[in-house]
Amino acid sequence: MSAPVLCGTPVPRIVLALAAATSALTLTACGVVDSIDGGGDSATAAKGDDITVGLLLPDKDTARFETFDHPIFTKEVASLTHGKGKVVYANAEASPATQNRQFQRMVDRKVDVILVDAVDAKAVAPEVRKAKDAGIPVIAYDRLAQGPVDAYVSHDNELVGEVQGRAVLEALGSKAGTSEIVMMNGDPADPNTASFKDGALDELRNKVRIAKAYDTDKWSPAVAEANMKKAIGTVGLKNIAAVYSANDGMAGAVIDAMKEAGATRIPPVTGQDANLDAVQRVVSGEQYMTVYKSFLDEATQAAQMAVYKVQGKDIQYDALTRDTVVSASGRKIPATLVPVVSLTRDNIKDTVVADGVYSVDEICTPKYAADCAAIGLK
Repeated sequence: MSAPVLCGTPVPRIVLALAAATSALTLTACGVVDSIDGGGDSATAAKGDDITVGLLLPDKDTARFETFDHPIFTKEVASLTHGKGKVVYANAEASPATQNRQFQRMVDRKVDVILVDAVDAKAVAPEVRKAKDAGIPVIAYDRLAQGPVDAYVSHDNELVGEVQGRAVLEALGSKAGTSEIVMMNGDPADPNTASFKDGALDELRNKVRIAKAYDTDKWSPAVAEANMKKAIGTVGLKNIAAVYSANDGMAGAVIDAMKEAGATRIPPVTGQDANLDAVQRVVSGEQYMTVYKSFLDEATQAAQMAVYKVQGKDIQYDALTRDTVVSASGRKIPATLVPVVSLTRDNIKDTVVADGVYSVDEICTPKYAADCAAIGLK
């Protein structure tokens, strides 16, 4: 599957005042959360504040979707619509067929706009077409769905891979040229996987020996752990100098497999998403780094884009879509691309703590207290 090509200049990071301390709204008090299977009125013809926004997320294995993306998106819709807007939410739990059924229910319900993070970018294309035929705009979120989407909100995904690849080289230092690594790539049905892989290979190719590489169906940690055990059996635990893992869920599984194989020291392992357990592994030194992509920025800008689209606020909408991506079919799609950061032991306080994603107390539980003290995280 072709990866999207990035064009134009990234939008500068937008400073967003969405911290919980400044929000007077809660998910239950403002009445903006609704189940995909629940009732409720259809969206009204007048696109004022009384709008209904469909949100389709792909899985629950990636902790950020349920913990951050969904609630942040919901709060921002409420804020933009003075508490009158509804978010109809569904999580596909890694099933393309389930997501397609959820998508169809949203079309049948006549929501005003649908935001979709596709489990399978190709499989969801017919549903995107049905929505467009019904006059419902579709915004691709985090992963570029195929079909006639109106806009795209994500990150520079090749840059994510480049950041991960550079981290591997940095960790290996002068030994990189003689080192063997394992690549644990993501789901081949996810268009971002190709971008992550391409970015990583741009950095790693001809600089390290890639002993084994695997694609990971549905980004499943269980699949990643099974593949890592195969790699250990083939390459030998002592010969694996580093592991490129495309995300944090798989990174944890890779580390578990190495521990089970008897590793007393874990070689550098990359990740992505800044899951809390991954940040704690970075603190302890078990995981070398993770890519931090601001959930706050991405989800908030997606909510703004969705609301502005259906309310006809063209100036605000255009300000959020100054980037462009080119889809697999060659169509140019307006986009906003959020910056990424390599999170290591050195910058935890300046990233996820400063942004209010996690508190020091949440990271530095008793198990990690000594490691936190060692890096001055307090």
